[in-house]
Amino acid sequence: MKYDFNERIDRTHTNALNTDGFRGYIFHAGPEKKFPYADDEFVRMWVADMEFATPPEICDAIKERVDRRIFGYTAVFDDSYYNAFSKWCKDRYDWSFAKEELTFSTGIIPALYQLVETLVAPDEKLLIVSPAYGFFQHAAEYTDKNLVCSPLFRGEGHFTIDFDDFEKKAADPKMKLMLWCNPHNPSGRMWTEEELKRVADIAVKNDLWLISDEIHCDLIRKGQKHIPMGRILPDYDKLITCMSASKTFNMAGLMFSDIIIRDKDLREKFNDRDKNVGFVNPISLAAHQAAYEKCGDWLSQLQDYLDDNFKFLDEFLKENLPEAVYETPEATYLAWVDMSKCLPGVDDMPGFFANNAGVLLEGGDSLFVGNAKGYVRLNLAMPREIIKTGLERMAEAIAKYNA
Repeated sequence: MKYDFNERIDRTHTNALNTDGFRGYIFHAGPEKKFPYADDEFVRMWVADMEFATPPEICDAIKERVDRRIFGYTAVFDDSYYNAFSKWCKDRYDWSFAKEELTFSTGIIPALYQLVETLVAPDEKLLIVSPAYGFFQHAAEYTDKNLVCSPLFRGEGHFTIDFDDFEKKAADPKMKLMLWCNPHNPSGRMWTEEELKRVADIAVKNDLWLISDEIHCDLIRKGQKHIPMGRILPDYDKLITCMSASKTFNMAGLMFSDIIIRDKDLREKFNDRDKNVGFVNPISLAAHQAAYEKCGDWLSQLQDYLDDNFKFLDEFLKENLPEAVYETPEATYLAWVDMSKCLPGVDDMPGFFANNAGVLLEGGDSLFVGNAKGYVRLNLAMPREIIKTGLERMAEAIAKYNA
């Protein structure tokens, strides 16, 4: 089947965060906040969901489940979901895990909140690299735990780990947990095997719990191959791996994720603390199983389309905004662009582009923890013509500002 990634889909009146929730999420404001643009005039390049339709194979699986006409209490009792998901992991990452290690959560964010609460005592610390996905910080704040950041090196758009700083902070006797993002959000780095081994060695040396958030692991450029931390650390009991089909197949609202916990005691604590007491949404279960069983071709075509979108962005920036510092990411559908030389003196990039270009985007330290000043994150998971409109508006706004 040939899939249409140029189709424009109306998301209004669906209570979508993407269309209706940007004031609160980006600007921490309510409906009283006004812009020179009507809400439906914005080009939305912000939150990490896609403007592409969820694969028809998943929609069909949902319809088939709906046709059963009963949606009673549901949990994962048989092996069919594990078989589909584990086959996907084996075929794509050459990685396998025992069935008993698989647990579930309504999302990786709730799982992080629960795991940080369980693993880190009030006087202990957790470690991340920055910039970072904002909810890594929120997980620490939610549980009132001490967050420590190790800033990544920034070199012409390419981010690398400051291992001297990272290892020093990991060695703190109060350090208990490492929150890792593989591939990395927001930079889009796919960590090399050497980098992952060094991170793993630091975790083992300091006896740290290691949570590896790998939700972007299938959203990679063609020709790349994801390396799970579970392959790097095949026998380390303190590893927790978080995955989901939600990001890859545009169904984050179905609230379902895979949390793979090796340590038996922690697994029992995680399940005991589960506020959903083991139940899952029957529609979500059917959708995620269909994704792993039937949607490989859709993903391959998505990767082709995204690769072309990133090529379009690269060419546009070189021609129209040569002062922007950018490197095509190896993973995610998110571009991480340093705009500081384009807009000297502008601290609030999301506010500037919302008010002057009618483009919604995320960026800066307030949304990405730290080490992110001057950066914007652009969602490219949308029809190319929408991206073109957004970039043209941004370039025009920059030109007017500098004039």
